[in-house]
Amino acid sequence: MSTDLPPLPLPGGIEVQHIETATGLTHHCLVAGEPSRPMLLLLHGFPELAFSWRKVMVPLAELGFYVVAPDQRGYGRTTGWEGPDAGYDGDLSVFSMPCLVRDMVALVHALGCEHVHAVIGHDFGSPVAGWAALLRPDIFQRVMCMSAPFGGPPSISPPGEDPVHAQLLALDPPRKHYQWYYSEREAEADMLEAPQGFAAFFRAYYHIKSADWPDNLPHKLTGWTATELAKLPTYYVMEADKGMAATVAPEMPQGMAPEWLTGQELGVYVSEFSRTGLQAALNWYRCATSSAFRRDLSVHAGRRIEIPASFISGAQDWGYRQIPGALQAMESKACTDYRGTHLIDGAGHWVQQEQPAAVVEKVQNFLSETS
Repeated sequence: MSTDLPPLPLPGGIEVQHIETATGLTHHCLVAGEPSRPMLLLLHGFPELAFSWRKVMVPLAELGFYVVAPDQRGYGRTTGWEGPDAGYDGDLSVFSMPCLVRDMVALVHALGCEHVHAVIGHDFGSPVAGWAALLRPDIFQRVMCMSAPFGGPPSISPPGEDPVHAQLLALDPPRKHYQWYYSEREAEADMLEAPQGFAAFFRAYYHIKSADWPDNLPHKLTGWTATELAKLPTYYVMEADKGMAATVAPEMPQGMAPEWLTGQELGVYVSEFSRTGLQAALNWYRCATSSAFRRDLSVHAGRRIEIPASFISGAQDWGYRQIPGALQAMESKACTDYRGTHLIDGAGHWVQQEQPAAVVEKVQNFLSETS
């Protein structure tokens, strides 16, 4: 890890550690609490970092836990993933879900721990947490998913292109799904080189997915069809002739930054992603949208999470509604010991940053009732 990077503006009680693992990564981890206590492993999503957990780590440590939040593969100050594998034309398999779970197993071993009391994942960290719980329940003893429900492994079916994308393009105006946009070669440059500037793009993106944006009024969609998906905000199902930078630009907020994300805090994300680029993080989406990688995961079709599980989301977050039926599947099919869904009012997608105290309360209740 380069020593010339500025220190992160962290709350007191959070330390930085660099942990070398058997996967060849050196994980940049934020840590709070004593290593002798039960571990909570916090997994960030996109476009986030371990830094996104800063508001909940010390309160969770004060409850008696060893709290560890790593920058995951392709993100932030974790190293060892750089090189040709990180580019658009490199080896995509290193960003596949089994590899991401393997990274976390290796990190737990490198920290000298046999068990994780609970793995908690937000956004794209949520499926990593869900798959960790499904594949290694001997290590991960509890799981909480946030903002993105874990609906279970994909079914065994012939690989092929989802017809919904052609149907989206046939709408008026034509539309496209953001995850398939993130999978395009042009996506990184569209955001990094946004006409409004990368910092302005980032601020608008965080604003439009938060509870501060008044049009975030999620409701249930009836199915995975073009007409239903078109009801999602354009940052999920975009106009086909626009990238994400152009999509969020009209919603650039005016005036002061919100209390939950100060200018200094936003600057951390801007500077870190400006330094590393976005492509390695976007490669996660390319694996998720690949029929080949989904086919490989379908070998686990029908398996269920057997450890205690729960779900948290901001009540104003479209994330828990974006895949029709996913939340219901998590509640009724994907988990054998489901302990409840918790929607937090006053929070959009960035729930642990927008309403950290409420998140800590929900986590505490879940851990108490399952201990």
